[in-house]
Amino acid sequence: MTIKRLTPFVLQLAMVFAGLQLMSAPVSAQEQPAADTAAPADQTAAPVDQSAAPVDQATSAASSANEATTEKNPYGLGALWSQGDAVAKGTLVLMAIMSAVTWYTLFTKLWEQQRLFNQAKEARKLWEANSIAEGVQKLSKNSAYRGLAEDGLKAVKHHDGRLTDKIDIQDWITMTIQRGVESVNSALQGGMSFLATTGSCAPFVGLFGTVWGIYHALIAIGVAGQASIDKVAGPVGEALIMTAIGLAVAVPAVLGYNWLVRRNKVAMEQIRQFGEDVHATLSLGARIDQGDTLSQRSK
Repeated sequence: MTIKRLTPFVLQLAMVFAGLQLMSAPVSAQEQPAADTAAPADQTAAPVDQSAAPVDQATSAASSANEATTEKNPYGLGALWSQGDAVAKGTLVLMAIMSAVTWYTLFTKLWEQQRLFNQAKEARKLWEANSIAEGVQKLSKNSAYRGLAEDGLKAVKHHDGRLTDKIDIQDWITMTIQRGVESVNSALQGGMSFLATTGSCAPFVGLFGTVWGIYHALIAIGVAGQASIDKVAGPVGEALIMTAIGLAVAVPAVLGYNWLVRRNKVAMEQIRQFGEDVHATLSLGARIDQGDTLSQRSK
């Protein structure tokens, strides 16, 4: 009797336990998809961190490349001098000397011309004196205008009693002053021939360096067996630098030569006018010394 009474109770407990298991199974199934859906979120977040890493690496690589370029340029002037042979270095030295002498000549000639222009203004004092000898003393000792006036005075004072007394005194004064003018002209022309030579030859010197650089580029291509940029960039860059240096030397020489020639013409016009004035003054019987004239000396 007891077993029969307990059997329904056990069956009821078994059914209750089975129902609890069925009720707990959907809950775990629902929790598992939630966990599965949460996992992709974590997986999607991971690539974000991974994509940031290549950007940092690219930035660091670019910065290191820029630093290497600024620190050492294999195609600059330093590399041109260090990698160049004797011919390339000799060409560079030659053009450097030509450039240095060109600028030295330009500055010195400009200084000489400006000094001559200042002397032309000072020469006006000669015509304010009572005699030519007195006016000469008012001029600077190194003045070209004073030299012309003194030559005219010497031609008058030292004409008589010499071999030149057979030459007419007027012609003798003209010849003396003309020699003084030509002497000033020769001094002004000094250095001009170098400027003309530099202006005409410097581009060809640079062109020689260009041809030599291209020759080295062809040799590098032949040795490498292929026209790669790393084999050609250095020699071709050397050739282009040579051309640029040649033009940089020639252009100032040509411009300076034309400018100085024009200023020389203006300076020589002033010198010739002054010489003509001195000649006319002495020839027309002006006072050479105090109370002494050319007509009195001719007698």
